[in-house]
Amino acid sequence: MKRVGILRGGKGKDYQKSIKEGGNLIVYISENLREKYKPVDIFIDKDGVWHLGGLPILPSDLVHKVDIVWNVAHPSSASILQSFNIPQINQSHFYSALENSREMLRTHLNSIGVNMTRYIVAPRSARAVHEKFPAPWVVKVGNEIEVVKTFDELTTIMNKVSNIIVEEFIEGKPSAVHVIPNFREEDIYVLPPDNLSKGEKDQAIKFTKQLHQHLGAKHYLKADFTLHPKRGFFLTNITSTPDLRPHSHLEDSLHSVGAKLHHLVEHMIESVS
Repeated sequence: MKRVGILRGGKGKDYQKSIKEGGNLIVYISENLREKYKPVDIFIDKDGVWHLGGLPILPSDLVHKVDIVWNVAHPSSASILQSFNIPQINQSHFYSALENSREMLRTHLNSIGVNMTRYIVAPRSARAVHEKFPAPWVVKVGNEIEVVKTFDELTTIMNKVSNIIVEEFIEGKPSAVHVIPNFREEDIYVLPPDNLSKGEKDQAIKFTKQLHQHLGAKHYLKADFTLHPKRGFFLTNITSTPDLRPHSHLEDSLHSVGAKLHHLVEHMIESVS
C-alpha cells in the first residue's frame, strides 16, 4: 500500500484554505481509495514547524514515512521536499504566485491576450467604482459574493463595510473547463465544458489548452470563465486542487466522459510515483 502524505498549512494568507483542502483530500482518499493508498497527515503550523501524527518532525524524516507527498501547503515547502528527493504533487512557484495574486495573473494574461474582469480592492467610494466601470458589479465581502445593480445599493454596502472587492460584472455564458495533463493518452486532456454550443465548446477547449500551457499547471487545472457574446472569454478564476465533494462540477464533468473522481486522484498520484 502506497503512503500518501498530505502536506497542508504553512505560513501565508492561505493557511486556512490549505488546511481545508488538505483535510478534504485525507477524507476522500480514506473513504474511496483506502485499498490502494494510506493518507498521512503532515501539518505545518504558522511558525513553520512540521508535524506528523500531532508530533513535531524534521522534513528529512519524511523520507521513511511516506512514498509521495500531495502538497497543498505554502509553495516554499516544495523546495524542501525536493531537496530530499520526495516525489510530490505540487505547483511551480510561478503558478502559485499567479493563483494567489489576481493582479499578477491579470498582468500575465493580458500579455497573452486573455481577458480578466476589472476590479477595485477597498475602493474609496461608490463614485470611484462607478467612474472605473459601470453597474452591475460583483461585490465580494470575505467569502460572500453578491451582484449589485444600482449605485445606491453599492453605497449602502460600502457604508457598512470598507474591506470589500468590487469587480466588473460580465454578461454572458458562465462555464468551467477542467484540464488533466497526460490523461487517456493525451498530452492535455480537456473535459468538455457545459452550457455552450458546439462551436463555443471548441473555442473554450482551445482557449483552456493555451491557458494551461502558459500557466504551466503540472497536474490539474480548472478555469472558470464567462463567454461574452461580443468581447469573448473572460477568465474569472483558476484553481489547481480538484474539488472532491460529491456532485461537484468536476465529478459531473468526469461522468460525462465515462470517468470517476477516483480515476483522476489515482492518475495524479501515479503520475509522480
